[in-house]
Amino acid sequence: MKARLAASLLMLAATNAWAHHGVAGVGAAALEGPGAPVESASSAVLPAGKTLLYAKLDHAKFKTYAAGEVESDYANYWMLGVGHGFTPWFSAYAFAPYHAKIDEPGGLDSRGWADVSVMGQIGFKHEPGQGFRLVPANESLDDLEDWHFTVFGGGTLPTGNANHRLADGSIDPGKAHGFGKNSWSLGVTATKQLTRDLTFNLEASMIRFREYRYDDGNRVRFGTENRLNAGLAWRLHGDAERRFRVDGVLEAQYLALGRDVENGVGAEATGGRMLYLLPGLRFYRDNLSFALGLKKPAWTRLNESGLQQGAEGKEKYRLILSASLLF
Repeated sequence: MKARLAASLLMLAATNAWAHHGVAGVGAAALEGPGAPVESASSAVLPAGKTLLYAKLDHAKFKTYAAGEVESDYANYWMLGVGHGFTPWFSAYAFAPYHAKIDEPGGLDSRGWADVSVMGQIGFKHEPGQGFRLVPANESLDDLEDWHFTVFGGGTLPTGNANHRLADGSIDPGKAHGFGKNSWSLGVTATKQLTRDLTFNLEASMIRFREYRYDDGNRVRFGTENRLNAGLAWRLHGDAERRFRVDGVLEAQYLALGRDVENGVGAEATGGRMLYLLPGLRFYRDNLSFALGLKKPAWTRLNESGLQQGAEGKEKYRLILSASLLF
């Protein structure tokens, strides 16, 4: 039985730092074989010659603290993506994000298309007695029980309007539609099917930004982002005849953010460390996949925490919804 007959499907991680970043990661899952996280990147590549369409919503609802003062209310981070398997071990992706950052009444909202991102992913596996090798064209379900790994990397293109002006004429880099210059990312994943129904997944990744001078004369370089995510996917239900599967997922996501640098000086109320927990479900039906999860901060150590309302680590929750189609 060829695992590729199981209709592999993309699972994308669209992460957002300080409520203004939107950068994607990659991974895949299938009706048979290893499960996949809701948000973190996993260790499967797309089948050679197959194309995938993807859509995701990350709805972040923020805690508010000061009655009578305008604070950030919520943000919607939409992501549209397309991926293609060029070989059994190499896939490439492009993503177009749309961001809506909404304040409480009386505030300054921002909506628009953000920087397009592109990414490549190389998949390989480790077999006992044979070592590491690139993912072959066809793998049996037994082969999929081996350790699988990927290396992925890419970056954003400065297609969004970094100098977007708010209703009062000001430029707020945190509400801009782009970074002004390209950013770059690099990451690795490891996946192991522990049993027929239980899959372990690990991702480590980083994102780096460049300094940009805005039209108002200010220079900003957003802080570094380092992530370490671990997850378990448990097959709750599978029906081979109806080509339907349901997985329960639990992810732990650690994020370390460096301070933003403004005009050569570290910016106050930026940067810190946080741990999120994300329980969720993933559904498979033929060549479609749907995922949903609820992500909440479980632990935070933010710099000048009391001043970081509307930043990552200050959410009430994040609702994650995604859908994908392979053809």
